[in-house]
Amino acid sequence: MVVVGVDPGTQRCGYGVVARTGSRLRVVESGVLVPGDHDLPHRLAIILDGLEALFARAGADAVAVETVFAGVSPRSALVLGQARGVVLAAAARSGLPVVEYAPQQAKLALTGNGRAEKAQMVHMVRALFGVEALLADEADAIALAVCHIGRGPHRAPAPRASPPRRTPLPRPRRARGAA
Repeated sequence: MVVVGVDPGTQRCGYGVVARTGSRLRVVESGVLVPGDHDLPHRLAIILDGLEALFARAGADAVAVETVFAGVSPRSALVLGQARGVVLAAAARSGLPVVEYAPQQAKLALTGNGRAEKAQMVHMVRALFGVEALLADEADAIALAVCHIGRGPHRAPAPRASPPRRTPLPRPRRARGAA
């Protein structure tokens, strides 16, 4: 089983590809997509392109994504929701099922503590997998993938659905008698 964990964000979008062979887990690939100082629509497009490329090469069976964390700022929650929407769209285009986990669930799966600090998450990723996560976003994404794999037992993955075809929108019709 191969799971891609994604910690969505518009400034930094962490990802981690974790494979399970028997009872062993290994990190196949991980990192952080950093779209730069563009306006929000362009950052989202860069993240979409990066995730679609990642999903294509990962050969994943599922995508695990973090649920929305409202925090104290409604604006931050809305922007995070837009980043999550991009993750969901990229997964749908790739024909991958999506599962969602709260941050506490991912932390518990990786560290045994649902309230683990970011530094502890980075430390555990290094200790368990030898991955030098430069940012907590990468460690969080790996934790999401580990969380999903640990939820087992999993049935064999369903056959991949082909990505939805993009059909053009119908042209608007003019009302009779309209100028």
